[in-house]
Amino acid sequence: MPDAAERLELQLDIPWSAVFLPDGTAIISERNTALLKTVPAGGRDVTLGEVPGVAAAGEGGLLGLALSPAFAADRYLYMYFTAREDNRIARVRVQESGGALSLDEPEPIFTGIPKANTHNGGRIRFGPDGFLYVGTGDSQRRDQPQDPQALGGKILRLTPDGGPAPGNPFGNAVYSLGHRNVQGLAWDSAGRLWASEFGPDVNDELNLVVPAGNYGWPAVTGAPGRPEFQDAKVVWPSTAESSPSGLEIVGSTAYLGALRGQRLWTVPLEGAEAGTPVAHFTRQFGRIRDVVRTPEGGFWLLTNNENPDFVLVLPPSP
Repeated sequence: MPDAAERLELQLDIPWSAVFLPDGTAIISERNTALLKTVPAGGRDVTLGEVPGVAAAGEGGLLGLALSPAFAADRYLYMYFTAREDNRIARVRVQESGGALSLDEPEPIFTGIPKANTHNGGRIRFGPDGFLYVGTGDSQRRDQPQDPQALGGKILRLTPDGGPAPGNPFGNAVYSLGHRNVQGLAWDSAGRLWASEFGPDVNDELNLVVPAGNYGWPAVTGAPGRPEFQDAKVVWPSTAESSPSGLEIVGSTAYLGALRGQRLWTVPLEGAEAGTPVAHFTRQFGRIRDVVRTPEGGFWLLTNNENPDFVLVLPPSP
């Protein structure tokens, strides 16, 4: 793992997620301001627009972003955000004219995800199968994660238009259940889905996600070895060391940003198992919200609560 090569002083306000357009321009979401900001390759940040309908409070606001796999044709950017009544997913076309970007009116495609001051989930990502995966939180409703008909405490799997993806195990949008607050989603080279998840005051998790898998919350956390539940592949007993958020997987290594832990974790993956985590940059740069692969093969690390926040750029590994 290289030292941080560059620090982009972008004057950000709690950035939550970032995606890169085909031309290398980054789009960043800010949780509390509901702003989308763009950073052209080698340039300075520019406000793209404010997402209407965002009701930011506590851990809620403008959260995860995902770029359509067919962006070159459809120009869709997908957004997960907290609205007045719920958490929801909308998509918006990002138009380009004369080198300048602009936003069309957002179109809600999936609504009704429960909201609360905390445990809102918020990570979204398109999988190798072309479907949109969504990490939700239990929204402080402990009856939701074990109910396959409820949307809280789940990983959802949707079509690009917002319908339940074909082949989902319960005949609805739910893909896996028993989650507390999913924060990161990524796939390994064999197409296996991994997810990072906040524990309560113990047992943060890195999970290997399987269809219909039950990850135990609120009955259990971590890896208790009960056959009715899926054990976490990595458990951080102390949430002060982790609170894992954004997740990327490159080769056989998972990269996780840590909020309370204020570090970057790398975890070696060995097929369907995970090895011992290694910490980097411990308490050097504050809380790390997201880890994003750059078009050049390096990483962006988004900080949180640094007032203002910035981006750490890690170069590609030699």
